[in-house]
Order: sequence, then C-alpha cells, then structure tokens
Amino acid sequence: MQNKGAILTFAILLAAVCLYQLSFTFKARQVEKAAREYAQGNSDQEFNYLDSISGEEVYNFLGLKKYTYKEVKELELNLGLDLKGGMNVTLEVSVDDLIRALSNYNNDSTFNAALRQARLMQRGSQEDFVTLFGRAFEEIDPNARLASIFLTLELREKININTTNQEVLDVIRDETNAAIDNAFNIIRTRIDRFGVAQPNIQQLQTKGRILVELPGVKDQNRVRNLLQGTAMLEFWETYENQEVYPFLLQANERLKEMEAASSGNVSESAGVDTESAAVAETDTTAEESSLLSELEAGTESDSTDIGMDNLENFRKEYPLFAVLNPSTDQQGQLFQGPAIGIAHSRDTSKVNEFLSREQVKSIFPRDMMFRWTANSVDEAGNFFRLIALKANTRDGQAPLDGDVITDARQDFDQMGSNPEVSMTMNSEGAKTWQRLTKENIGKSIAIVLDGYVRSFPTVQNEISGGRSSITGLESIEEAKDLANILKSGKMPAPARIIQEEIVGPSLGQEAISSGLYSFIVAFILVLVYMFFFYSRNAGLTANVALIANMFFILGILASLGATLTLPGIAGIVLTIGMSVDANVLIYERVQEELRAGKGIKLAISDGYKNAYSAIIDGQVTTLLTGIVLYVFGSGPIKGFATTLIIGILTSLFSAIFLTRLIFEWKLKRTKNILFATKFTENWLQNTSIKFLEKRKIAYILSGAFIILSIGSLAVRGLNYGIDFKGGRTYVVRFDQDVEVADVQQALADVYGTAPEVKTFGASNQVRITTTYKIDDDSENIDNEVEAMLMKGLQDADLLDDNITLEEFTEDYQQSSQKVGPTISDDIRKDAVIAISFALIIIFLYILIRFTNWQYGLGAVVALAHDSLIVLGIFSLLYNVLPFSLEIDQAFIAAILTVLGYSINDTVVVFDRIREYLKLHPKRKREQNVDEAVNSTLRRTFSTSLSTFVVLLAIFLFGGATIRGFTFALLVGVLVGTYSSLFVATPIAYDFQKKLAKVAEKRK
Repeated sequence: MQNKGAILTFAILLAAVCLYQLSFTFKARQVEKAAREYAQGNSDQEFNYLDSISGEEVYNFLGLKKYTYKEVKELELNLGLDLKGGMNVTLEVSVDDLIRALSNYNNDSTFNAALRQARLMQRGSQEDFVTLFGRAFEEIDPNARLASIFLTLELREKININTTNQEVLDVIRDETNAAIDNAFNIIRTRIDRFGVAQPNIQQLQTKGRILVELPGVKDQNRVRNLLQGTAMLEFWETYENQEVYPFLLQANERLKEMEAASSGNVSESAGVDTESAAVAETDTTAEESSLLSELEAGTESDSTDIGMDNLENFRKEYPLFAVLNPSTDQQGQLFQGPAIGIAHSRDTSKVNEFLSREQVKSIFPRDMMFRWTANSVDEAGNFFRLIALKANTRDGQAPLDGDVITDARQDFDQMGSNPEVSMTMNSEGAKTWQRLTKENIGKSIAIVLDGYVRSFPTVQNEISGGRSSITGLESIEEAKDLANILKSGKMPAPARIIQEEIVGPSLGQEAISSGLYSFIVAFILVLVYMFFFYSRNAGLTANVALIANMFFILGILASLGATLTLPGIAGIVLTIGMSVDANVLIYERVQEELRAGKGIKLAISDGYKNAYSAIIDGQVTTLLTGIVLYVFGSGPIKGFATTLIIGILTSLFSAIFLTRLIFEWKLKRTKNILFATKFTENWLQNTSIKFLEKRKIAYILSGAFIILSIGSLAVRGLNYGIDFKGGRTYVVRFDQDVEVADVQQALADVYGTAPEVKTFGASNQVRITTTYKIDDDSENIDNEVEAMLMKGLQDADLLDDNITLEEFTEDYQQSSQKVGPTISDDIRKDAVIAISFALIIIFLYILIRFTNWQYGLGAVVALAHDSLIVLGIFSLLYNVLPFSLEIDQAFIAAILTVLGYSINDTVVVFDRIREYLKLHPKRKREQNVDEAVNSTLRRTFSTSLSTFVVLLAIFLFGGATIRGFTFALLVGVLVGTYSSLFVATPIAYDFQKKLAKVAEKRK
C-alpha cells in the first residue's frame, strides 16, 4: 500500500480535529449538568445560572486557549429543534406592501392590477416579486409608464418623468432589497435581546424570506408578536448625565430604605458576581470604570466614600449602583452625554424593576425616561449603556419619527477616512429637525428603534434644509446598518409568518431518547453481524472502521456548525448500513482471490484493487442524491442530506484506507487472517440461478404491482401532508386516553369543518391537521387558531376549563407546524425538481461510466419502478396502518434515499457484468450476465440485510415522528434490492440484445 504515512497522518489529524470539536459539546453538557443540579428542577433558576456565567471562562483547552460558556455553546454540536424543542419560523417580508408604500399607495388601476397578477404569478415562479410585477405591468398595459406612479417626493432624486420602466424597476428593487436587509437586521436585534441560546437567523435564497430558529423558547405568542411587529423608528431629545446623576443618588437612597424596610435584608437577586462585573475596556469606553470593579480590585474610590470592605455590604449600601455602574471616570468625574450608566445584560431587568417602582419614579422628572442601547460596549456582548431620554412633547410621543426620512446612505467624512451616515428628510421633518438641532446644540439626539437606542450623535450646530450627517460611527458596517434603519423607517415592511414549527421540550427529549436508542440498537446489530459473518479478524477490522466512521461524522458535523436533527440521526444510522457495503465488497473480492489460490497478502492487495470500481460507482451515485437533497431540501431534510453526504465520504475513507492500514499492520504480525467463519464460508457460493430465464415472470410481477399502484393513485390518491397542501398541524397530549372521533367532533364545532385527527404514538396523544384560515396572514391569526383549538377541546370536556392558553401551549401542545399556501407551492415544486434532477444526473453518470445508454436506461426504469411501488404502497395503506403515511418533505427525502440505495445496488451488479464481459468475451452474453449476478449475491445479501436491520431498529425504536419516513426506506430497500436483480439487469440485457439484432440486420 502506497502513501501509508500520509494516510496515517491524515487519519490522526482528522481524529484530533474531531476530538477538539466534540470536546466543546462534552464541556457544555458538563456545565449544564451543574446548572441543573444547582437549580433543583427550577427552570428559571437554571436559565439565570447559565446566563450569569455566559461570559465566564469554563474551558481551558490543553492550557492553550480559554473559552467562555457562551463560546463553548457556539462551538458545540448543534441539536435541531426536533431533538431539544423550540421554534422554527420562516418569515416573508411583504414586498407587495413595500411597493405600495413606495408609490405612496397610488390608486392607478393598472398598477394595482399588476400587483394582484404578480401575486398569482409568484406561486409558480422562482423569480423575485419585483421582476414579476414589472412583467405583469407590461402585459396589462404595454404603453403605461411606471415613472408617473413612482414619481414621489421621496424618490424624486432617483426617478423623473423620463425614467424608463426598467430603470424604475431597478430603483424599486434597490429600495426593497434595502428594506428587506433592514428587516433582517431588526429581527436579528430583537432575537438577540430576547435571550435565546444559539439562535439561528439567516436570509433564505428566495429574496424576502428569513429563517429564524429559536431553541428552547416557551412563549410562542411573544415570539410571534416580536417577529411580526412593524419597526418603530423615533428621534428623541436627551438629558445630560450631569443632570441625571443627582436623581440616581436619591433613587439609590430610596431603594436602600425600601429594601431594608421590606425584609430587613438586602436581596441578593441583583446577580452581581466577583468575576464578571467589571466592564472590559473598549475603544469607545476606554476611560469608563465601575465603582464595583474598583472594590473588586481592592482600590479606593475617590468619588464615593464607600466605607465597606466587601461586596455584600456594598450591595446593601448601594442597591442601584450594584447593578448599574454610574458613567464616571476613575476620579469620579461624570462623563458628558446622555449615557447615565452601564449594566451587565443579566442585570438590566433588575435596573428596570428598580426604576419602575412608583416610589422611585416620583424622584425623576415626569418627562424623563430610560432606554438601553441595542449594541453592547464590549466585544463579548455582556454590557449595555442606559440612556436618559426627554419626553417633553404634549402627548409624550417622540417629536420625530421614521416617516420623515426620504433617503439615507452610508458615506465618508470630508477626509474620506471615517464612516458616516447622510440622511435627507421631507419638508415637514426638516422643520422639526431644524428646531430640534437648534435647541440641542452640544447635546445628543437619540435614534431609537423598537425601544432600543441605536445611536445618540451629538448635535454640532443647527441643521436646516433636512440634510444632515451622523458621525462618530465605529465601522462601515455600523454605518450601513444605521443607514438601512433610517431609510426604511419611512415605509412599512411587515414580516408575516408563512411557515412555522414548534416542538415542545418533552417531545424533543423523547425524540432524543428514541433516536439514541434506535442508534445504539442498530449500531450493535451491525457490529454483531459483521463479527459473525466475516470472522473475528476481518469482522473486528470492519467494526473498528465503523466506530471511527461514527466519530468522524459527529466531529465533522460539529466542525461545520451543522445541526443534528432526528432525520439526521436516521441519516447517520442509514450510513452505518450503507457503509457496510464497502467492507462487504472488499471482503468478498478478497475471498475470491483466496479461492483462486493467491496468498493472503496478494489476495488482500488485489481484492482492494478490484473492489474500488464498484465501491466508487455505488457511493458516488448515492452521494449525488444526497447533494440533490441538500440543494433542494430545507430544515430537517437538509440536515439529513448533510449527514448522508458526510457519512458517505467518511465511510469511503474508513472502509478503504483505515481497514487497509489495519490489515497491513496485522500482516506484519501474523499470516493467518480469516475473512469468513466456517458457518458463512460457503453461504451463497457457487449459486447458478438463471435470472434472465425468469425475467418474464419478474416483468409480470412488477407490472402487476405497478398497475395496482397506478390504480390506487388514481382512485385513493395520496395523503398529502401540510408541506404540500398548506395548513396547521398540532400534536396534543391529554391527561387521559381519548377517542379520535371525539376530538374531531369537538373541533368541527369551532372550526366549522372537521379537521383530520389521528392517534400519534400513545392513545392519549393525537395529531390534528386543519386548513382553517390558512390564507389569513393577519398578525394574530396563529394565536387565534390556537385559542379556538383549546376552547373546542375544553367545550368537549377533554381539557380542564381552568387551563390558560399559555398552560395549554406549554403543557399539552407538544408540537405545532404551519405551512402557508405560498411556501407549500414552492416545496411541492422543489420536490418535483429534486426527483427529476436526481434521475437525470444518475442516468448521465451511468452513461459516462459505462459508455452504454442501455445500462442507464435499465437503471432509470428500475428507479421509476421503485418510486411507483413505494408511492402505491403509501396510497394503498394510508389510514390503514397505525402510523402516518403522509407525503411530505421527509417522504421526498426517503424516496431520493431509496433511489440512491437502489442505484448503488444496481451499479455494483452492472460493474460485475461489465467485468465478466471483458474477462469472457467469447461466452454468450446471457451466461456472463447470469454468472455475474450470481457472484454478487453474497454482497447483495449482506448489504441488504444489514441495511434492513438498521432501518428496522429505527422503525421500531425511533419514535412516531419518523416512523412513516423509515417505513418508506424499509419498503424501498426491499424493492430496490429486487429491482437491481430482476428489473434493471433484464431491461439492460433486452435492449442490448435488440440493438445487437438491429446491427446484425444492417450487416
């Protein structure tokens, strides 16, 4: 074996990287275990404990680098929401509303008709909405001009009467893109302040769609309101720090009196600890220090005579300043500006609670209010400033809001070195802005978005004409973000939930338990099978490779920051079964070489060489289907595809290179390496089944199944899940067993029509699917439908009448899913494209590898045969079997996996046929084909059996959520194995035979 040193080095390095990446997962679990022990079952205390140590160092890797708990969590192996509970939401920013706003809600009939037509066109197209709108506008009236509609005060600098329709569309696209980017930034900021661990927020490929994953959230209604609320941009006057500080001193004294009077002891809930209270110095707060940090360092404050020698006494004497560090320097001099103090993120709620007490509020001026900054002052994201705002208008509202902004862009100062934001206001805003800047020269104006201060620039002079610049920004990115916020403040950009999935923590924990149980059972079964079938020597070597393969898969998943989902676990377990195939191919080849009389060393060498072709061809075709799944899938399906792709690559490395290294090592120590036991040595050896003679029987049998499948599809159809038809699904667990008919009748009374209700797992758990008001995209519709669900169940005495909606969603509703009609159309279309594309690339790959279109035709016909039969079985048996047989994204993943498995099996057979035709060119083609197929039976049996056993373990122990998915795979393995022997091979043979006859006639 060549390059043994390089391969061994790579294996060691890969193992080291995987161990390094997985170590963060182990450390995170260790810290969370300590938190659970500390909290003693109190989830709030557990959350507060973990939040309090988020910035503390908890892991020192080999003494080389230290990591905080927050950093450890970011680097651990991510679990999907189906494994740990949480909320997955796809939002869509309404480009339709944005375009209406840009036109100042123009009533032009052509314009509004084009918008309606574009909405209809959007369901069947991948193009962006602006392009579809332009096309619809052109079709309705080719002579109409968009410039006349969008020639507004806000767009007058970009559009004039001579601007062409295409140029107007370009302007609209730029404006909507900026608004969408800003909506993304707003949502990201809101989620960051929501306090969710490991949120995932990303813009999807379809413009205007935003994916938000929130692990562990419980308050679904709050999240919906948070995500769908329209952004509020405001400009506020501010108080100076020097004006506020005396009031803070009085507030501290009042709090000290109140705390002492209430219990005689000062509460320790402020949450300050000795290791993380000090604010790290940054460029913007280089001189800011904390009285508390001075105490920790053992120094004496010049500004305040503390007179205490420990933190506990400090908390009693200064309850407010223990959680809010005043904005002073080390000498106690107050900083200028509206920032009155700094607090750790965990203490902001305590500061809010202190300042909202009526006895404390009465100390401050009536027009004074406080808002936190959106951006932290330190890189770790732990500390935030508190800003004092002045609400001196008659109605207490902001004197200026975002509607007055007509344009804003990122720019540079006159020196061209420092970033700034240039903004323009309309005439009404310009007048107010001139007054504000005139009255606040030398003071700050706070720019507030969604209740958080994004910036508080200092006014240098009076600004007239509505044109001004905001300077003092730290980076170009900050300037761009602020420009987007200002620019989109003038237009509504509502984001609507078009897809939603919620998994309760208990259901997630059950999924982890069942998924891990199925994984362990399947893994043990495969290890035992390989050990039994291929002897202690070869079987143990294969098992070492399998264990290494699992380690590599998990390590690479963690390295890539990928998310492990329940279908992902199924993908890993399926990879176990399929990775056995490479070992089986090698071992069978080695045994053939041994039977030919070769020595063990030469037999191993030639066995590996002769197996490479079949291994590569089989694995590459499966890899191609995995890539198709990854490209066209989303959510858990993308997770399944990720693990499948990684598993195929690592299994190739483990089976080909690691096992070879082990055998090379063993050959140096012993000459006796066995590749079979005495019980399996002659199993399926020297078989002489006449496969081609039986092909007509196979054609009849397959034809009957296909006709039955087509008939069932025509008569019964398929049970489409909400992925493909839109709707809402809820999994509800009751305190007692319930009848499906009772639940259905109860909900028919509130929804008007009976929803689909099925038992889901245990008899006290049901899955409810309804399309009630699925087309309604109003902001509170999801909460309304859930409230009606609870009311219907209560009216039927299936739930206690005293249960609140919050208790229902947290304790009884185990999971929920929503798919809007627009996204269901996209999912259905992507599924058709994925399957079609997979078939095409498989055909092309086989055509290239075998340089014979008949092989490709036989393979594609076999794949179509497999797909039809699996679809037919799902059509025949839905509502018959006691588990879900819905056609959804998971089913499409199963079908594509079946295609990958089937083509893997078929390619191995074709590869052996091609070899026999080269070795025995004078034999009859029929004899070569039969002998080639017979020679692969041992391999087919071992691979199919091991894969089937693995899937059976998942089916039995993997939980109700993926039972339909694994059932499709089980059926697919059986049908795929059959088709590779009795469909693909005979069809390729028959077409080759006919082609040969045509060639003879031409001669």
